[in-house]
Amino acid sequence: MEDIKKIVEECSLKHIAVIMDGNRRWAKEKGLPTPIGHKKGVDALKTTMRACDDFGVKYLTVYAFSTENWNRKPEEVNFLMDLLAQTLKNELQEMHENNVVISFIGDTTKLSEKLQSILKNAVETTKNNTGVNLQIAFNYGSRDEIVNAVKSIIKDGITDITEETISNYLYTKNIPDPDLLIRTGGEMRVSNYLLWQIAYSEIIVIPEFWPEFNKEKLAECILEYKNRNRRFGK
Repeated sequence: MEDIKKIVEECSLKHIAVIMDGNRRWAKEKGLPTPIGHKKGVDALKTTMRACDDFGVKYLTVYAFSTENWNRKPEEVNFLMDLLAQTLKNELQEMHENNVVISFIGDTTKLSEKLQSILKNAVETTKNNTGVNLQIAFNYGSRDEIVNAVKSIIKDGITDITEETISNYLYTKNIPDPDLLIRTGGEMRVSNYLLWQIAYSEIIVIPEFWPEFNKEKLAECILEYKNRNRRFGK
């Protein structure tokens, strides 16, 4: 395999965003309960986060729970809430020791007070780390994000509105836009994810379900990214 870390550096690949799709289909294909698919998805996320660290990718943003996911069965929604809470409790110390910076984008005010407290603790614990920035999109919807940004701009009395103005009011204001968007599971859509931020991201869709994603698959995506000609409209 080529030296992926060198490629990341040469291509100035700083930020990878991922739509982690296919947990339920993976489980169904194997005759397993849906929760097993979601748990395997957590394992894939841990693997991907370590791979980003090895490859020198500074930012990893993952789509964990969308504003539309509330429409799923209540038992699955409750499971996903509990899974996030338990994962942070079980993995936080290790991630902290590995220098990971954890942050969240989305309307977390709609979550339970207990879960909000767990999220805040993870952010506070890791805020001074200098390793991979893991940004988890939870209760996130891009249209909702843009609407809230516009409301905040109006509230602040700003009338000279530029692209930079809007960018500075988004959840992602402190990090660069994604260079690369990866979607697993083969679906050809962006599902209300980072619509503003991915304006010029390279998009790669792979057929493998998220629980099957690993370091080798990430390397393959980076190699494909390397061969893209990013013209930015020029």
